[in-house]
Amino acid sequence: MTKGKIMTSIDEAIHDITDGATIIVGGFGLVGIPELLIQGLRNKGVKNLTLVSNTCGVDDWGVGLLISNRQVKKVIASYAGENKTAEELFFNGEMEIELSPQGTLIERIRAGGAGIPAFYTATGVGTLVAKGKEHKEFDGKTYILERGITGDFAFVKAWKADPLGNLVFRKTARNFNPLAAMAGKITIAEVEEIVEIGELDPDQIHTPSIYVQRIVLGDSSLKRIERRKVRQV
Repeated sequence: MTKGKIMTSIDEAIHDITDGATIIVGGFGLVGIPELLIQGLRNKGVKNLTLVSNTCGVDDWGVGLLISNRQVKKVIASYAGENKTAEELFFNGEMEIELSPQGTLIERIRAGGAGIPAFYTATGVGTLVAKGKEHKEFDGKTYILERGITGDFAFVKAWKADPLGNLVFRKTARNFNPLAAMAGKITIAEVEEIVEIGELDPDQIHTPSIYVQRIVLGDSSLKRIERRKVRQV
């Protein structure tokens, strides 16, 4: 292994991920996703993965690459509508999809990272989301119990990092990433730039180094749009 947190390659960064692992993946759709880590995991070929992600990506990009390659047994996400393969696998009984409202999902990840095993929320009461979950009344209002989420690994995509593992996210890439980083037992950060210790303004650091175990240099040119929409004139 490379001395310190900086890995020499994607393969080195994910060397100990095995079949059956639970992986929390940062990003929103295709924004701020750790593209190279996902591709590396596809090439590694590990199977029966549980993925926690805001969406299922698209068929040929993002976590959709792992789904299309039949490496995933379960996805916990807030949205799966852009991935036809995920839809087919789900209806064929080949993959489980647990849909969680977006705000609830990110709170479950935050709670897991903070060591909170569960919390009550009113979101989903009276819907399929509440099926099989504990209900409790507070001040005359019904809430359901949601479990916190942790992962064996977390993949995040950052703009800048220093060798200690302090991370800065750029603009909308600062979405699920900071909280995903907190909830992984081993957090691997794919970054666009690694700077020297002391170059990052402490007040601008979004994720402190204590949450990051590994850093790998990525490619800043790998940015795709999930669905391009233009105005008709």
